[in-house]
Amino acid sequence: MLKEFTMKLLVSFNGTNESEAALALAKTHAKIFDARLLVVSSSEGGKGEKPEDINKIKGDLEDIQKNISADGIECEVEQLARGLTPGEDIVLFAEENDIDQIYVGIRKKSRTSKLILGSTAQYIILKAKCPVTSVK
Repeated sequence: MLKEFTMKLLVSFNGTNESEAALALAKTHAKIFDARLLVVSSSEGGKGEKPEDINKIKGDLEDIQKNISADGIECEVEQLARGLTPGEDIVLFAEENDIDQIYVGIRKKSRTSKLILGSTAQYIILKAKCPVTSVK
């Protein structure tokens, strides 16, 4: 007897329009492939985080879970603050949870902006051990 395989899809969510687009595509794919959807937000944590920003993401994640579950898709949400950069956190979370595919929203940045600020999406695309779908 073969063991049932449930595909696990992860969306890196930060509340931007780009992450909303990634979520929409992942939701479509989860429905098509009868996959489990994990929506994950990450921040470094500590004094630099504003409580209102943390609470907004928490509320967004709760709404996302309700809406996706109402559509008959198995969905979990996680809000991480483990002292890592968001890119490192998402890649590590994906490895820890045997994620099959990651969805990440991207926006165009200048070279200087990427150099100074880094790019969470770029880190995920380059370091993840599973396929990554980027969405504009």
